[in-house]
Amino acid sequence: MAGMLYLVPTPIGNLSDISIRCRETLEKADFIAAEDTRVSLKLLNHLGIKKPLVSYFEHNKSQKGEMIVGRILAGETCALVSDAGSPAISDPGEELVKQCAEAGITVCAIPGPCAVITALSISGQATGRFCFEGFLSTAKKSRREHLESLANEQRTMVFYEAPHKLLNTLEDMAAVFGEDRPISLCRELTKLHEEVIRTTLGGAIQLYNQQPPKGEFVLVVAGAAPAEEKVATEDDAVARVKELMDGGMSRKDAIKQTAQELHLPKNVVYDAALNI
Repeated sequence: MAGMLYLVPTPIGNLSDISIRCRETLEKADFIAAEDTRVSLKLLNHLGIKKPLVSYFEHNKSQKGEMIVGRILAGETCALVSDAGSPAISDPGEELVKQCAEAGITVCAIPGPCAVITALSISGQATGRFCFEGFLSTAKKSRREHLESLANEQRTMVFYEAPHKLLNTLEDMAAVFGEDRPISLCRELTKLHEEVIRTTLGGAIQLYNQQPPKGEFVLVVAGAAPAEEKVATEDDAVARVKELMDGGMSRKDAIKQTAQELHLPKNVVYDAALNI
């Protein structure tokens, strides 16, 4: 009988954030797949748990994934952990979940710490609709292309960023979104020096040109304002009716089509077009 894969979220800073259920799952698992076994060993030692650890990260995920799936199919239970936060979110665990799903293995996600949700909830930005964009590319061209694809995104956008890349990212964001776009920079979440800076992209660039950024960042960027819908006028209606009639359409049909295209009452278009 096949075992199971458990996705076990780990603290993003404060070790006290580990839940009772996460601890129990780690204790019951036959083995633990970890992004960095050294990081996970510190947590396990803190919890007083001794379990076999398997290294599973970006550069060995294909080979190790097959081995982990094989062990689970043989009846073992695996707990997958990342260095911090929820496995499979901007994380190589995404591939293991796919492999398990394809093999018919049950995957159970334990709720817990996640930097995306933690940052979004304290950002002061709109939280009703948002999109998570993960880490931007280190290559300027790819980073700009990614941001340009979001130029008209109206949902709140959430990004992960490392301190040494922060200024380049902010400058590219300002070039695409505008320096006045609101941003909340959430730094060192749940740790001793947790900080949220609510400003604009231009303000953030100015700040971090004066002081070097420190710690891991979650950037919460306001979405674009809805485009203002142009309200058609009677002059617009006259011009469109004339254009359609010049193209050979009858006055009656031209008025009907113009009313539909410009979202104007048919009688308004009719009255405006009387003198054509």
